[in-house]
Formats: sequence, structure tokens, C-alpha cells
Amino acid sequence: EDRKFKLFEKYGVDFIINIRFNKNFSEIIAEKFIKKIIYKKINPRLLSVSNNFKFGRKRKGDINLLKNFSYKYDYQLLNVQPFKYKGIIVSSTRIRKCLQRGNIYLANKLLSRTWFVDGIVNKGEKLGRKLGYRTCNFCIRNYILPKLGIYAVKVLIGNKKKIYNGVAYLGRRPTFEGKEIFLEINIFGIKKNLYKKRLSVYFQKFIRGDRKFKNPTKLVKQMNKDVIFVKKGLKTKLVL
Repeated sequence: EDRKFKLFEKYGVDFIINIRFNKNFSEIIAEKFIKKIIYKKINPRLLSVSNNFKFGRKRKGDINLLKNFSYKYDYQLLNVQPFKYKGIIVSSTRIRKCLQRGNIYLANKLLSRTWFVDGIVNKGEKLGRKLGYRTCNFCIRNYILPKLGIYAVKVLIGNKKKIYNGVAYLGRRPTFEGKEIFLEINIFGIKKNLYKKRLSVYFQKFIRGDRKFKNPTKLVKQMNKDVIFVKKGLKTKLVL
């Protein structure tokens, strides 16, 4: 939630009402939502929604219902057209599907920014170092997981403004019979220990899917190819 709030702040949103969605809240019918939440809690002068907006129990509330109650509760209704990219409506569902399919390029286009995750570097098993690559590791939680595999990434360390290039692996480490999903990042040009540092990892390009190798030697050969490929292709501008 903090990440979302920071993005709202960046785009000039003055304040946010954060309502916890639970079973009781989901049972509120649309008419009661207008009266008890919109009118009594917020009492806005202007409501701005698109024509595909739905709310209330079983999604029965829509822009027509809001329009019908606008005179009673003294608010103006502004109907905005849904934002489209190449003729198709941009929605959270569409963006999630792009991420899950590894289409990070389109996901970033739809977001109008570079999709990222952040977290604190954990003390790992040092598998990367044993294979010749120093990596920073952390578990991804509270994110929609993109397709497992190798990505070209850009990295911010803590509050520093310098942007580093890198290659990231998101997966279960099947070559080593792993089960939990980890994010491992090899940051180019960084050799110091970043344990307990906060990293923001921006996903630029999907390179290949996760796979199990017959042995660590074959894995290292592929890792070498991945790094060379990423270093040649990391020219996309980072959009925060």
C-alpha cells in the first residue's frame, strides 16, 4: 500500500481514503454505498468515473445509478472515457495478464511507468557466488508474480539516485530442487555486500523462462549467455 500511496502522491493526489475490503463491506448494496459512503462520509462536489465503473453488492451500481442520485445528494457527475492503448481498454486485469505472460514491455506501456518490486536484501545461501555471480536475494510478497524466468532490470539502492543495470532471476531454483520463489539480482558493477539494504528492482525486459538444468555447469553456461545478452540490450529508459 505504501508503494501505491507514493505513486498517488507523485501524480498530485491530495488525499486518499483507504477502506479495508471485507465481507461486511462487500455486502453493501449500491444505493446504500452512495448514501452512507459517498454522501455521508465524503460529501463530494464532483464525482469522476468512467462508463464501465461498477460498485456495490454484485456490482449492480453503475454510472446511471450515480447520475440518478446526483441531484438528491448534490454532486456533479463527470463521465470520463476509459483510457485505451491501441484501441483496447487499459485495466488492471490486462496488466496482470501481461506480467504473468512475461510481456513486461506491454505491461510497462500500459502502466506508463516501469513495473517494479522492492524489498530488503536477505541473507541467502550464496548459490550465486558459488556459481560465479554475486547476487542479492529477497522474497517477493504482496505482488502479482510475473512469469518466472530471467529479466533485464535496473536497480536503485536505498534512497540513492544512481541507477544500476542488472540481470534478475525470479524462480524456485529447479536445478537445486528449490520450492520457494525468490528474486535474485546480479547488479552490474557492484561487489560490496548489500545485506539488509532496500532495493527497488525495475523490470525492463523478459529474457527467457525458468528451466531446470542437468547440472550446475550447464546452468553457469546459460547464465553467462544471459548476462551478455542483457548487457547488450539494456538501453531502455527507466520511467519511474
